[in-house]
Amino acid sequence: MSKIFVVTGSSRKNSNSNAMAEAFMDAARAEGHEVKSINATRMNLNGCHGCNTCYKTGKACSFDDDFNLIADDLLEADGWVFSFPVYWFSIPGQTKCILDNTFSFFVAGKDAGGKKIAVLATAGDSNISVFDGAIEPFEKACELTGWELVGTVLVGGINEAGAIAETDGCQRAAELAKLF
Repeated sequence: MSKIFVVTGSSRKNSNSNAMAEAFMDAARAEGHEVKSINATRMNLNGCHGCNTCYKTGKACSFDDDFNLIADDLLEADGWVFSFPVYWFSIPGQTKCILDNTFSFFVAGKDAGGKKIAVLATAGDSNISVFDGAIEPFEKACELTGWELVGTVLVGGINEAGAIAETDGCQRAAELAKLF
């Protein structure tokens, strides 16, 4: 069975994207996977500074923030799931900080290849193109690193907290657990 690390990126109570993450995690545990999760919005995170001093201080990032608290768990995981609402056609800042800071693994020569990646995202806009700017960074990162994007669940047209219950988003998120 796999170790899966789930990153959620919504601070809203009854968040639609968090509901999808919960559905995924419940299904993954039922499949026998080990699951750890964090909510990026509750962490002190900074973007990558591009200094290339990763791990030179013994920590993933020389600029000491909460990424250093999860770096080992990310490295040990077989797969990562990112679940977030789309804000302004992109990934919320705190969530993007985590993705950006995984760059430290490659700078330092850590074995971070072979990860399975899934993305669960919601948006108020019902036009599917609203997700383009949020999905492309994951597609490009997978191309560059050899990670495998095993699936995405993109649910648009939902604004109100809890509206995900009126869609098949949670069911589709749960089905992704079989791909890990």
